[in-house]
Amino acid sequence: MLSKVISAAYLALWVSSCTSTSAEDPFMTRALQLMTETPLIDGHNDLPWQLRKQFNNELNKVDLNTLETTHTNIPKIKEGRLGAQFWSAYVPCETQYKDAVRQTLEQIDVVHRMCQKYPETFMFATSSKDIMDAFNMNKTASLIGVEGGHSLDSSLGTLRTMYQLGVRYLTLTHSCNTPWADNWLVDTGSEPSQHSGLSPFGKQLIVEMNRLGMLIDLAHVTEAVMKQVLDMSAAPVIFSHSSAYSICPHKRNVPDNVLIRVNETGGIVMVNFYNDYVTCSKTANISDVADHFDHIKKVAGAGVVGFGGDYDGVTRLPEGLEDVSKVPKVVAELLRRGWTDEEIKAALGNNLLRVLSKAEKVRDGLAGKSPDDVPIPYDEVKNSCRTSYGYHNAGAVHSLSTLALVLTLALQAFITSTVS
Repeated sequence: MLSKVISAAYLALWVSSCTSTSAEDPFMTRALQLMTETPLIDGHNDLPWQLRKQFNNELNKVDLNTLETTHTNIPKIKEGRLGAQFWSAYVPCETQYKDAVRQTLEQIDVVHRMCQKYPETFMFATSSKDIMDAFNMNKTASLIGVEGGHSLDSSLGTLRTMYQLGVRYLTLTHSCNTPWADNWLVDTGSEPSQHSGLSPFGKQLIVEMNRLGMLIDLAHVTEAVMKQVLDMSAAPVIFSHSSAYSICPHKRNVPDNVLIRVNETGGIVMVNFYNDYVTCSKTANISDVADHFDHIKKVAGAGVVGFGGDYDGVTRLPEGLEDVSKVPKVVAELLRRGWTDEEIKAALGNNLLRVLSKAEKVRDGLAGKSPDDVPIPYDEVKNSCRTSYGYHNAGAVHSLSTLALVLTLALQAFITSTVS
């Protein structure tokens, strides 16, 4: 009861503050109005990781109405008009080959429990329809993205299980190579390439994600992986929390030639607010963030851009964007720069809704296709923590895997041409 009273008090204060701000700034007035018409869909928030770090996922010890040690809490969500959030199920690269799958399942579990504990605020969502249903009920649609392919332990069965648990995107790598994909640090020269992008199993994984309807997130991968996936995926891709390389030449950002391919394939780049990716320095401001939106729109069109703040996953944020309550300021700045209402609505949520809907259509078009049950060759994952039950002849498995991939890609290309 107390938490509801506190929530109501915060809401009253927010309404009062919005009225005052709106009276002074017509761009903010318009921004807030547009955010009542189209859901703000953010591609990446690490609150679940903060719940593990600070509370070991003991959600009963946390009140998200009063929590002040994170960028995200319920009053801030309401003030920021957050319509839908992809909550990150992230575990560090140090868990790879150890307990990554268990820890990731626990992060998925904490998102489910968060929705159950605060049903008046959050609605668990797995589809484009769910997002709009939640928005129409004035709730924040809560989706899950797994941040890092190491969370799968190179298992298509684990991928499918996570999809059944509600995961709707997979970031192919975090800041470490997996046995089947290279991460962005390879492009800095600080780590060696192991696969020249994707291995044959990595390509199998892309095909299976298309079959499932799981979004492919290319934040954190090498440019080679970006291009390989853009060339082979039947569904549009996302960059859940990356910015424009031409504005800030950091390898976590997206170069112009890739932005053009994202446009050609109907995907989305969701702008990250981390100072190091915004200005390539320790300081930034709202105008600097808007520069990334402007650049992406200039190079690839307003249909490619979205919001991916990376709140609670970064240590430095722009002045004026210190927590999730501040996001409407970016919308107001874009309006100030001449963005049209339709362009704003596209960036807020319509672009992501389009991408997710297309992935769902691709999934439906592949409904008759069987799950891929050819495992990764044992020699590619052999380590002291892994048993070999079920493997008999690694070479034969690899040959079958490659043949199956070639046949599947041919079939998928045919099906895609019929649904697009």
